[in-house]
Amino acid sequence: WLTLDERDQSADQVLRYLVAACQTIAPACGRRALAWLDAPQPPSPEVVVTELVNDLAALPAPSVLVLDDYHLVRAPAVHAAVSFLLDHLPPTLYLVIASREDPPLPLPRLRARRQLVELRAADLRMDAAEVGRLVQMVGVDVPDDEAALLADRTEGWAAGVQLAALSMRHESQPGEFIR
Repeated sequence: WLTLDERDQSADQVLRYLVAACQTIAPACGRRALAWLDAPQPPSPEVVVTELVNDLAALPAPSVLVLDDYHLVRAPAVHAAVSFLLDHLPPTLYLVIASREDPPLPLPRLRARRQLVELRAADLRMDAAEVGRLVQMVGVDVPDDEAALLADRTEGWAAGVQLAALSMRHESQPGEFIR
């Protein structure tokens, strides 16, 4: 798991973090890639990513690598390195990119190859029935119309529903709280 932030705009630095994340999967993974990054004149990011991909291809079991908050990355060199990684991803590695916006990566090509699964905000929103079940799990019973109103008020986000449900546990009239 690699959580990125607004300071992660250098391809070399992001690649170092990427190697460190991969080493949580396999400690020896990425040693040659790090050696290239430590060279007096580091090669292109593609050379480093190639070394990393070769190590990842040797993993004995499927693994998942998450790049979280990718929307904070603005550097074209980082996007180019990640695009190169996507183009050469070994079949044992699944790359998850969590972003609040579409990243400048070859998404149309990945869609066409059926190598991309997208989860959008609408996919993550809970509907009224799901909201009702979550609220009930917290110990609050609400009728369907109030569950629908709560779904609307929280935009179906599970964290908002849970916080509201926790607050409603001490309310004598949960419907009033929702309204």
